[in-house]
Amino acid sequence: MYIQYVGFNVVASSRTYSFHVIDTPEEAREFTVRVQAEAFRPTRLQLQDGPGITFTRLEHELQGETPESRAESHLSIGEPDIQDYLERHYPRKPLVRQRGHALSTAPTKSPVPVGTVHVESKAP
Repeated sequence: MYIQYVGFNVVASSRTYSFHVIDTPEEAREFTVRVQAEAFRPTRLQLQDGPGITFTRLEHELQGETPESRAESHLSIGEPDIQDYLERHYPRKPLVRQRGHALSTAPTKSPVPVGTVHVESKAP
């Protein structure tokens, strides 16, 4: 089986990702996977996570197919999909003890957006 990411469309409330799936040389199918726009927030999914989470969802559905029960051609990403994806791709770091402080979890995502440089200047 071959899964090819085709692209995405944006509407006001969601992003829809399109895929071609080729099971055999004679059979090609089209699938879409929709993600609500609200899932893309700084503390949730990043825009670049869209193709990955939708590919994973489609792949999961295709693996569960039987000759009697085929995967639906239009799928959606739900909260369980998002939580599972975030746990696998952005795992929380273990609790650490900082000197003089209680246990806390270290952040896993940088507070500075990727592609920017954070520079602190010291006043003379």
